[in-house]
Amino acid sequence: MSNTISIDNVIPRADIVKRAARLGAEIRNVKLSGDLSDDVVRAINQVLLEHKVIFFRDQDHLDDAEQERFAVRLGKLVPHPTVGAIKGTSSLLELDSGRGGGRADQWHTDVTFVDAYPKISVLRGVVIPPYGGDTVWSNTAAAYLDLPAPLQRLADELWAVHSNAYDYAVKARATEADRKHFDEVFTGTVYETEHPVVRVHPETGERTLVLGNFVQRFVGLPKYDGQKLFDLFQSHITAPENTVRWSWKTGDVAIWDNRATQHYAVNDYGDQHRVVRRATIDGEVPVSIDGRHSVTSIKTPNPQTAKAA
Repeated sequence: MSNTISIDNVIPRADIVKRAARLGAEIRNVKLSGDLSDDVVRAINQVLLEHKVIFFRDQDHLDDAEQERFAVRLGKLVPHPTVGAIKGTSSLLELDSGRGGGRADQWHTDVTFVDAYPKISVLRGVVIPPYGGDTVWSNTAAAYLDLPAPLQRLADELWAVHSNAYDYAVKARATEADRKHFDEVFTGTVYETEHPVVRVHPETGERTLVLGNFVQRFVGLPKYDGQKLFDLFQSHITAPENTVRWSWKTGDVAIWDNRATQHYAVNDYGDQHRVVRRATIDGEVPVSIDGRHSVTSIKTPNPQTAKAA
């Protein structure tokens, strides 16, 4: 059976509503569950590849188990490599604003510190504050196309080291609980992985930029020069016209292509409570434009964590 279908025969085009010019669409009148037909799941995946991030309102029927039953229809579930999964689930990561590490307020692509980082993330709004707490996504394929040709050629040649042991001190508004979570949980095992700055998307063939806050340095470049290049490329990724912003309601679900986006959870809701839970789908090892694969060069226990234990 072909992996492509006519979307119009499954999800009416009137139910696919664009949210911004470069990425983002809301799909209406679809109730997510593990029991969706294969055709509907394929149509959802096709809309995802086209729009990079898709949104579903009014999915209040989902609990943890049903979120996973739906997510596994998109591929193999994989837990976070250091944080693991919440009790009773195989893959769900909980981001709770009342606990350390619960506010993902930096631009990032999920888990790029490992080689085969997730290809898709499925995020459900569990507790949503009455104001604030939006999430913003950016299109890393469009950002690459925006680069002038000389900068495209430069990006094509660059490789970057991604690590979960990034400089956490630069995180704005990091609390003591954040720092404790970072030291004891998030970096319980330290990873360093070399990725091409430009990867070829395995399904669309697009070239996408692989950067974000897990980048520690560029291979073969001094830190000073690398930081300037990072800021330059990131400025194209996070330009406002290259983004879409979602205002959450309880029960909403957002699904994004983690190979072609970055995202940022806006930390503008003060002491209000916000809880979201994320399932991730196992991804492929990125391939550069000249056919080389990403490689994890370091995977070691954190000495500080081991000492504390």
